[in-house]
Amino acid sequence: MKISDSVKYVGVNDHEVDLFEGQYDVPNGMAYNSYVIMDEKTVVMDTVDINFKDEWLKNIEEVTGGKDPDYLVVSHMEPDHSANIKNFVDKYPDVTVVGNAQTFNMMGQFFSLPADMKKLVVKNGDTLKIGKNTLTFVFAPMVHWPEVMVEYMTPENVLFSADAFGKFGALDVEEDWACEARRYYFGIVGKYGVQAQNLLKAAAGLKIDVICPLHGPILTENLKYYLDLYDKWSSYTPENEGIFIAYASVYGNTREAAELLKFELEEKGAPKVSIADLARDDMAECVEDAFRYDRLVLATPTYNGDVFPFMKTFIDGLLERNYQKRKIGIIENGTWAPMAAKVIKGMFEKSKDITFAEPVVTIRSALNDASRKAIEDLAEALK
Repeated sequence: MKISDSVKYVGVNDHEVDLFEGQYDVPNGMAYNSYVIMDEKTVVMDTVDINFKDEWLKNIEEVTGGKDPDYLVVSHMEPDHSANIKNFVDKYPDVTVVGNAQTFNMMGQFFSLPADMKKLVVKNGDTLKIGKNTLTFVFAPMVHWPEVMVEYMTPENVLFSADAFGKFGALDVEEDWACEARRYYFGIVGKYGVQAQNLLKAAAGLKIDVICPLHGPILTENLKYYLDLYDKWSSYTPENEGIFIAYASVYGNTREAAELLKFELEEKGAPKVSIADLARDDMAECVEDAFRYDRLVLATPTYNGDVFPFMKTFIDGLLERNYQKRKIGIIENGTWAPMAAKVIKGMFEKSKDITFAEPVVTIRSALNDASRKAIEDLAEALK
């Protein structure tokens, strides 16, 4: 695949993986992206997952016409991108491997590499002239590993963005970019919003015509759309007005309350209401929706003096990713000692810009006239 005058795609699609990073469901597979720059110097940008060594090396040979590459640039040392470094060096022993100091520290932990392997250690802002094009190395620490760097190539104005602007899904499957990119971002990068903002600020002064991520499609059109979404996600700004109701239920009474709230909100003209069962729906998608909308409702029974385990996992997932700038409504249930609301408020006490909607709805085992009225009042406060 031709990306620009000089850049060609040599990545692979993985339809065998079921859980990316051992936890994220990927029904449409994953793409592991790698690129070759054909200039006076031949540069390979990152490797791919270990299971695709032969396919990837064949792709490189086809693009280069059998010419030995001059450089291998390593943007990120996570194994889905770095696993074939040793295989590449074994095949092309004269290649120069390009990375920063932390890159090479990690590389030595993953591989036993030849002592005479050629290295080019770069610093933030360093450049590498490869012919008519020049690569500038921009460090992006903790987006989402400490050694990450991106590369900006001029004059073709291509940004090799590492894991930024990535998404779940193989490239031979057509699907909406934003949905799986949002789930990918908040699942994997979401904790590091400040660092992602720093990268966006560094990129703001660049003329970018193409974004080449390490996962997902190459972005060539309407780049402002993707940049604006990344700006919202990384600044924890709600993307859409709406309410996400996340519930856990043992015998169905808390579920009934959550569904009643959804009905009341829709009756009152709320802009968008989404609901999920935390025990049955994909947890990563639930985290995604909590960040997507500006209002959240947590509905849970009290369980061992705490919240229900699936609710606890969900809230921990939000807190780990610095959940903030949202309004939260609470529905608690308890037969003899409702504690969920107190626990939830305690869990969020260190979060920024969180407000709690009133009233807190307390159900004693099952809905009655009083709790139905409280749910109606909560809907009025949230609509």
